[in-house]
Amino acid sequence: MIRHIVMWRVRGDTPAERLAASNLVKTSFEGLRGRIPGMRHLEVGLDHSQVDYACDAVLVTEFDSQEALEAYASHPEHLRVRNELGDLRTARFQVDYHADAELSSERAAEYLHAKA
Repeated sequence: MIRHIVMWRVRGDTPAERLAASNLVKTSFEGLRGRIPGMRHLEVGLDHSQVDYACDAVLVTEFDSQEALEAYASHPEHLRVRNELGDLRTARFQVDYHADAELSSERAAEYLHAKA
């Protein structure tokens, strides 16, 4: 499994403008749920810390394989979202990593608790 994490800083002269831009990122990417083959998980979080070094939004997705992640990059629905957001971002950061062996004891405990 591949975990794909992307963080953005978005445009906006005021906190309200940045919040509106962050919400657009959130709703746009959440609209991809169930539309991308091989995507197991998608969540979008918005920063509430307001510290100057924080990003405004984060996308956390999990894919069945590297091939599924690569297919996502050129999937028409993903490209549509990217085009809708245009130049809304001022900075973008990304990390992709193999997550199969990364299942933490906390997630494992949550999984087992949910099954009980």
